[in-house]
Amino acid sequence: MSQRIIVCCISLLALTFLVSDTSAAERKREKGFVTVFDGKTLKGWEATPKGTEAAWTVINGAIVGTGDKGRGYLTYSDNKEVADLEMKFSYRFPGNGNSGVSIRAVHDETGKRDFKSYHADIGHKGIGKNVMGAWDFHTPGRREHRCFRGDRLVIAENDEPTITPIDGALSFDDIRKGEWNDVHIIAIGNNFKLFINGKLSSEFTEHLPVEKRLDKGMIQLQLHDPGMVVEFKNIRLKVLK
Repeated sequence: MSQRIIVCCISLLALTFLVSDTSAAERKREKGFVTVFDGKTLKGWEATPKGTEAAWTVINGAIVGTGDKGRGYLTYSDNKEVADLEMKFSYRFPGNGNSGVSIRAVHDETGKRDFKSYHADIGHKGIGKNVMGAWDFHTPGRREHRCFRGDRLVIAENDEPTITPIDGALSFDDIRKGEWNDVHIIAIGNNFKLFINGKLSSEFTEHLPVEKRLDKGMIQLQLHDPGMVVEFKNIRLKVLK
């Protein structure tokens, strides 16, 4: 066997091991996740409020929300009482837009909003630091704390905030304008993290009395403004016990 053939065989063997290791790592990362969008229909999802069904369609394997056809939420209907979770998906804005994912959403008894929730904000590149990659508190009756991109927020028992910068946080340049961006949300107990394209964007921990927190609820994709379009695909969910 010539030296060239030996080198080629060794290279091929090394590549095989590399692919195998990569596949094993990917399987480990995805362990426990369940696909909650079949890529063809909106089975398992429902438009809220009623009358906004036309705003949500499936095109080329993605959920497409069109603001001119209604403003509201697409609610995951197979489980409306999710507490701790990990959620992964990809999103894209063909143009300008404002959207996000609400978790632990419940109906707002004050009537100021349709729902109370913790809201992971996304938007088109350039929409602003307070929207793209931030956590928002859709919680009438309590303080609306700042938790922008790059912020680590701790809410004390007396509702006083402490904000520190996240080292190596998601930056403006990490966002792919007009292209697909990957999101990973982790909510465990009183700690909430939002990752975009593999980098931590914002995080908060709240120590408020339990009765002031949201402990479980719905998962909702948001359609915020008329004139906008947002797309979601590859939506996977891991409900943590």
